[in-house]
Amino acid sequence: MAAALMRFSSVRLLAATLSPYGVHQKHGQISNQRRQFSNTYISVEMDDATGVAVMKMKRPPVNSLNLELLTEFAISLEKLEIDRGCRGVILTSAIPKIFSAGLDITEMCGKNADHYGEFWRALQEMWLKLYGSNMVTIAAINGSSPAGGCLLAVSCDYRIMADNKKYTIGLNETQLGIVAPFWFKDIMTDTIGHRATERSLELGMLYSPTDALKIGLVDEVVAEDKVLSTASAVMAQWFAVPDHARQLTKSMMRKPNLDRLVTHREADIKNFVSFISRDSIQKSLQIYMEMLKKKGS
Repeated sequence: MAAALMRFSSVRLLAATLSPYGVHQKHGQISNQRRQFSNTYISVEMDDATGVAVMKMKRPPVNSLNLELLTEFAISLEKLEIDRGCRGVILTSAIPKIFSAGLDITEMCGKNADHYGEFWRALQEMWLKLYGSNMVTIAAINGSSPAGGCLLAVSCDYRIMADNKKYTIGLNETQLGIVAPFWFKDIMTDTIGHRATERSLELGMLYSPTDALKIGLVDEVVAEDKVLSTASAVMAQWFAVPDHARQLTKSMMRKPNLDRLVTHREADIKNFVSFISRDSIQKSLQIYMEMLKKKGS
């Protein structure tokens, strides 16, 4: 009991020692107890003094989730998961004005069935690791977050979004002629309720930060330059709860959704490959890609 009380007291001090980038500050000095590792599309800065890692997506122009990014994401999370010094992860973007634009359309267009299956399996693996993580996960949403970007955010324990009316968040797959899989739907329903999810998914709705806050899609909306510092302060609040109690409770809440995907994983891949391989879907995706090219030019 004494040890638990000491731990509780110590973690309450974290709010004062966490910087926007998870950097421990003491007497005006920046701690050198930081470790960094970086892949092509994911960078991680781990602060041993606070137990917080900041994980940034860095795939220009919009952090679209291709096979390589998804793989790096899952590997980076796994490294942090087995790091005893890491208790929490702040997920954010290194690219201004965008959190993640979601799945890379080029991974789903003009490829063969084997590639589609490999891509979808990588997406499943990333989600299983993020949604099922024992660590505290906070999404610092510093830009727009449609489709798969919304999935990343909703999979975290807590979501903080920048207050910019140009930013949007939501599962808008139907607007592209794609159907969100059951596990997207399940966690969205758990977050905003059945009726709101039904409307959101069928209409492919994207919400402003203010509207997302109203329906519970995000937990806080703060000034753009306060997103990371707020995430650090919130992390300290979550750290005040003993890890074992929080982890067991999180597992209890999320296990049904995790188990459902694990049980139906192969069927889910088969369904995706069958759906995305349809001529009508491929044509729709090609039209969308051409539209993006024209918009970009």
